[in-house]
Amino acid sequence: MKIFLCLLVFIISSFSQAQEKTRPDTLQQASNELQFTPRQLILPASLITVGALGIKGGPLEKLNTHTREWISGFNGSRIRIDDYLRFIPSAAHLGLGCLQEKAKHSFKERLLISATAHVAMAIMTQSTKMIVREQRPDASENNSFPSGHTALTFTGAELVRLEYGTGYGIAAYTIACGVAFLRLYNDSHWLNDVIAGAGIGILSARIGYWLLPLNRKIFRLKPKDKAHVIAAPYYTRGQGGIAMTITF
Repeated sequence: MKIFLCLLVFIISSFSQAQEKTRPDTLQQASNELQFTPRQLILPASLITVGALGIKGGPLEKLNTHTREWISGFNGSRIRIDDYLRFIPSAAHLGLGCLQEKAKHSFKERLLISATAHVAMAIMTQSTKMIVREQRPDASENNSFPSGHTALTFTGAELVRLEYGTGYGIAAYTIACGVAFLRLYNDSHWLNDVIAGAGIGILSARIGYWLLPLNRKIFRLKPKDKAHVIAAPYYTRGQGGIAMTITF
């Protein structure tokens, strides 16, 4: 468990050191800051590698067992809120800009970035699950590695950090780490599953930004392209929510 906590501290501290010196005034400047560099692969590749070492028969397999035994000492009932929390960072990536928070990209571009990132995440996660076929701790299924919940929420958290800066990024990553812990607490995943899922999520988000210049050309987006969003709360027959209209 100590290794897991150290990894989480490493993730958050690395983002704190990545403060932007200035906010870009144009979409082109923001794009230049988010271009691919090899060092951006270090963190996600490290997490995925550590996660892979914990697959059954790997050198870190015992760590999975020890972590599960430690968490089982709480003897609490399962908490299923992780099924809902996992969507919050991804929703924040799209929604914060609509709430007058300064975003680096237009809504159309954020939509393309998010779609690309989530498609990449789904491909990497599902294909790996089918190849590895690791049994879950509760023996319910053979698709434990990597954690899809963790991959999804870390994708959203990294998208938020890249788009809105470290402040919102830390908040999003707090939710992501909470989801990762709940996957362990609910006996749905091994420790290495959530570590690899976090790496896949971070990598997927960065892929979304790396491919933005290509998507701009494919969809013929211009810097002035904007989406108009109108949102209003509603309440009827004991149920409420938010109605939203998006015009491109």
